[in-house]
Amino acid sequence: MSAFQVNLAPLKEPLGFIKIAAIFAFATCGGFKGRTEILVSCPPTVKENKTVTATFGYPFRLNQASFQLPQNGNFCNTDWKSNVLVGDYSSSAQFYVTFAVFVFLYCTAALLLYVGYTNLYRESRKLPMIDFVVTLVATFLWLVSTSAWAKALTDIKLTTGHSIVQELMPCKQPSTVCHFGSVTSMGSLNVSVIFGFLNMILWGGNAWFVYKETSLHRPSNAAASHGQGGAPPPTGI
Repeated sequence: MSAFQVNLAPLKEPLGFIKIAAIFAFATCGGFKGRTEILVSCPPTVKENKTVTATFGYPFRLNQASFQLPQNGNFCNTDWKSNVLVGDYSSSAQFYVTFAVFVFLYCTAALLLYVGYTNLYRESRKLPMIDFVVTLVATFLWLVSTSAWAKALTDIKLTTGHSIVQELMPCKQPSTVCHFGSVTSMGSLNVSVIFGFLNMILWGGNAWFVYKETSLHRPSNAAASHGQGGAPPPTGI
């Protein structure tokens, strides 16, 4: 096995720097925390609005996010703790984040191989082929995971937005008046979707540069050199 020798040249090539750009995806989704607020009153008994808040975050099991009052207790004859948001989007969110983490680990290992064992990588027939297959699979999974997460994010925005007033049972009572207050900005989650589709494009483009390192591409180069006056290939028996 070749000794470890640092060679930063691959990082200047698309083969290397595309993988550097591809590792920033999961942090924008996995660390999200937000909340949605509604204003509640029950005239004519209580005309002053009180804020009822539901806190949610990754992995977005909204059906476990209950509403809370600033002071614990009932308001408008309702136990708000027994009321929760609607939906469970943990499967899409966890699929996206878990896949992104695995990609991060693979990129770290691949960059270590490119930088420390450049000659071993380019002289081997198996390593570039494995890298090529993984790149194709990763491109497809970026498409699948990001599409699923984008759909889930759309549903999360609807569930925690203005429509929440129509879903809560206490707000359907004649004696209770509910108004939507606010919801935490989900800009970082939008960025995570953009990162996902960007990674799909980057990995799809990177597949060509990885393919050029495989034995599938090298024979075509050898054939081209023979066509330009090189020694002819040996004839069969």
